[in-house]
Amino acid sequence: MSVEHTVLLPSLGSWQPSADEPFFDEQSIAQHVQRVRQPLYIVQDQNTGHVGVTHEGTVSGSDTGVGVVGILPPLYPEWLGSRAFCEAHRVRFAYVAGAMANGIATADMVIAMAESGMLAFFGAAGLSFHKVERELRRLCDTLGTGDEDVAWGANLINSPQEPQLERRVAELYVKQGVRRVSASAYMKLSEPIVHYAYHGVHEDEQGNIVRPNHVFAKISRTETATHFLSPAPKAMIDALVERGALTSEEGRLAALLPVAEDIIVESDSGGHTDNRPMTALLPDIQQLARQCAQRFSYTRPVRVGVAGGIGTPTAAAAAFATGADFILTGSINQSAVESGLSMQGREMLALAGLADVIMAPAADMFELGVEVQVLKRGTMFGPRAKKLHELYHTYPSLDAIPAVERERLEKRVLGAKIEDIWSETLAFWTKRDPEEAQRARNDPRRQMALVFRWYLGKASKWAIDGEPGRALDYQIWCGPAMGSFNTWVKGSFLEEPSQRKVVQLALNVLEGAAQITRAHQARSYGLQVPPEAFDYRPRPLSV
Repeated sequence: MSVEHTVLLPSLGSWQPSADEPFFDEQSIAQHVQRVRQPLYIVQDQNTGHVGVTHEGTVSGSDTGVGVVGILPPLYPEWLGSRAFCEAHRVRFAYVAGAMANGIATADMVIAMAESGMLAFFGAAGLSFHKVERELRRLCDTLGTGDEDVAWGANLINSPQEPQLERRVAELYVKQGVRRVSASAYMKLSEPIVHYAYHGVHEDEQGNIVRPNHVFAKISRTETATHFLSPAPKAMIDALVERGALTSEEGRLAALLPVAEDIIVESDSGGHTDNRPMTALLPDIQQLARQCAQRFSYTRPVRVGVAGGIGTPTAAAAAFATGADFILTGSINQSAVESGLSMQGREMLALAGLADVIMAPAADMFELGVEVQVLKRGTMFGPRAKKLHELYHTYPSLDAIPAVERERLEKRVLGAKIEDIWSETLAFWTKRDPEEAQRARNDPRRQMALVFRWYLGKASKWAIDGEPGRALDYQIWCGPAMGSFNTWVKGSFLEEPSQRKVVQLALNVLEGAAQITRAHQARSYGLQVPPEAFDYRPRPLSV
């Protein structure tokens, strides 16, 4: 390595060798920087100005001609993120596997993660109450309740179209002792999430507030984050106390606590997303969390994590570098062996590139124009779903759609006769929510919305079931993280979908993030770190 000018960096003293000599060549520097579990001495030859590394030695007062520029202690993946997060939730790593809806985040996935010291949420959104109840029983039988040492959670999605289902699921979580809930799709607070958040709150003998239930609020806007970072509205708490859902003591303590103490800042992700960049959104929410903590004089910490776009060690390291207390992955876990997605769907995900995603209308908020990000490569779901939304805004009812357009719709988009779809839809809602069925009978526009939502809902189920002949209609939620992950693992054992176990994905992302963090630290001390030191290659790892 050559230098044009000899510039001596500030030194902590002279390096006294023990056994290992310092290394100044690029290949050796890259190799030593990657050994994150060993201390790293960054040294400088004071005659040549060259900066190198070694793992052994001491700092001496005597002049040896080699100065110690910096000393980096060992770095473990367990140390990334906030220790407060790991202690609060009794996990080994500040890493969360998100709650992919319709059971794609399976009980198997939750169990595998929990038994490896990581947190995961069961994807209860979109499932019937009885299926949620059944899978919850299995999780409790296998892992114990949330009061045990093994941490796990489940999803609670805001359901303005089915408020009774949201309430029943929240009450089930309270009854079964589910101690962690991932709250998603909330634009404002509902009584079920507030009931869950404050149930069981009490003071210990020292007067400290004890909170059994933990809400992880998934947000992408400051106005929504404010709802969760503030105490619940007094009127809502009073109503819950009045009907006996909360005790008067729980109601009193609710005024001293935010609804959620764990915030998931969702940037450009699969599924529901505002497509916002992490580096712009995260600092805003971090500042808001600090302001709310000061404004309401909270005595318990609030933790802010990040999700969306995290599919590689580089992305994870970037998230931790911006101060994220924890990270949450989603799209990459959908391609994992334990995922509820069909093998065909997982193979399609394994081929996705960075740009192979598209925005499409969401089934649960179709009428509002809310969109989800889905896989584009290998499926026509995105364009077909957009066509349905266009027709919904063009015509007041199904009968108003011209005959030629209607025939094209049935053949090229829906793949079935509208009359048959309506019969199936009406039977479904008559059983699930009779009031909704009656509204659709009386409102032609509502009827059209439900028929179009039939396709949007079925498209996800077809992808989960691997429905033959419907591959072009598969709705697979996917963000750009999937493409970056596929690029990263190409040529490694994780390239093959059958090898993508969720714990291996997590361990490799974290191990790589530790290596990249170490490389950045070393560079910050004046070491010329070769590019290959930032390139972590996946390998089989054990917990």
